[in-house]
Amino acid sequence: MPKTILIGAPIDSGQKRAGCLMGPAAYRVAGIAHEIGAEGHGIEDWGDLALPDLPEVTCPNPVVHDLAETVAWAGLLMDKVDDALSEGGFPIILGGDHSLALGSAAGAAAFAARADRPLFLLWLDAHSDFHTPLTTTSGNLHGTPLAYIAGREGFDAFPPFPLAVPAHRICMFGIRSVDPAEQAAMQERDIAINDMRVIDERGLVAPLREFLDRVRAEGGMLHVSLDVDFLDPLIAPAVGTTVPGGATFREAHLVMELLHESGLVTSLDLVELNPFLDDRGMTARLMVDLVGSLMGKKVFDRPTRSK
Repeated sequence: MPKTILIGAPIDSGQKRAGCLMGPAAYRVAGIAHEIGAEGHGIEDWGDLALPDLPEVTCPNPVVHDLAETVAWAGLLMDKVDDALSEGGFPIILGGDHSLALGSAAGAAAFAARADRPLFLLWLDAHSDFHTPLTTTSGNLHGTPLAYIAGREGFDAFPPFPLAVPAHRICMFGIRSVDPAEQAAMQERDIAINDMRVIDERGLVAPLREFLDRVRAEGGMLHVSLDVDFLDPLIAPAVGTTVPGGATFREAHLVMELLHESGLVTSLDLVELNPFLDDRGMTARLMVDLVGSLMGKKVFDRPTRSK
């Protein structure tokens, strides 16, 4: 794996519960750099990004809040993630709420387009985040990034997405909270939706390997967006959008181990960690442990599955 580049994104503008801006510091205190280095990977920390000058933007939906801040963050993150990939790095974006994916995925898409490689997206989240600024009823823009990535209309205030990711290159994993408007829009597209019922019936391995096989067959890049609420709140309480019935400790580590074995992941978001809601840092430490599994940490070494 190329050198890892940490990019702090202290973003709180995508939702209304303060605290996610402390996420990057919590990951560093929990030892993310040490965890990555222990697996033999080079690492650079680019520090925390600072909010740039705000654009003059408007939205016809009156409930949308902090639009200018979210647009500014998206443009900045797009450039930084593109820069990290252009330097041959593996960017890990330390969030920050999930609105940061508006920029991180755009940066990955911009680089992938120049490299003439298809971009795939693995969305590890309790929520589908498939609203647009026009359809959201909460006004929280952390519920919109996947719609932006998939090319839905309604994002006129944002930079044009470099190249929309087609539905067959998107895999939702762990979904268990979807609004009716989002569900209707998703059903119009051929997105692989592995909600918790699918996982209960089929397990994790089969649907994830099917998606990874598709990435491999097309020679794709894979951007992974990991939301704390993908995990069950009993083991990861530090998130403002808890939904019962999430991934267990072992299920989450298995996902990361399979991703490591695939060798396909090219960029990673860590989002929605709110240290103010944590219990003695347990969620931050768990997320860092999951990064360790993605980087190759194993309890017991075994031969990887033949390609």
